[in-house]
Order: sequence, then structure tokens, then C-alpha cells
Amino acid sequence: MLQNIVRVAIIVGLILLISLFGNLYIDGWNWSLADFVVMGALLFGTGLAIDFAARKIADPLYRVLVCGAIALAFVALWAELAVGAVSQMLSALSQLL
Repeated sequence: MLQNIVRVAIIVGLILLISLFGNLYIDGWNWSLADFVVMGALLFGTGLAIDFAARKIADPLYRVLVCGAIALAFVALWAELAVGAVSQMLSALSQLL
């Protein structure tokens, strides 16, 4: 169990390094410390959830569906936090109806 947590933490750290290099070398890429903390927590939680689902769900079809749902929830939350995409989409849909 601890090995899985360490593996997820290392992968999250490597992903956040991409953002750190972008923050240092790309103009217009301005992440604050809070952005790194939130994204780190979001990635870490998603990684742990996918690892848990992959280990505990025996049926391969259900495993893929659950991991896909977790990944989709991650992308939706990420888009909402980044630009409010989900709120904008729901607002546009409510205006159409």
C-alpha cells in the first residue's frame, strides 16, 4: 500500500515539474503556489482513486469504466478550476432551454 502511494506521489511530482518548467521559461504561464498545491492535491487524489479502483475491481470492463469515470471527473474539475468551462457550458445550455 505504501509503495502505491509513493509511486503516485512520484508521478504527481514529475507532472508538476512540467508546470514548474513552464512557469519558469514560458511567458504567460503564471502559476502561483496555490495553483501548484491545488493541482498536486487533485492529481494525487485522482491517482490514488485510479490505483484503488484498478486493484480492487476484478471485472476488466467495470475497471475500465470506473477508471474512465474517475479520469473524466478529473478533467471536468480541472477545466472548471482553470477557466470555469463546466459553468459556462451549463449556463449556455440553460439559456437554450
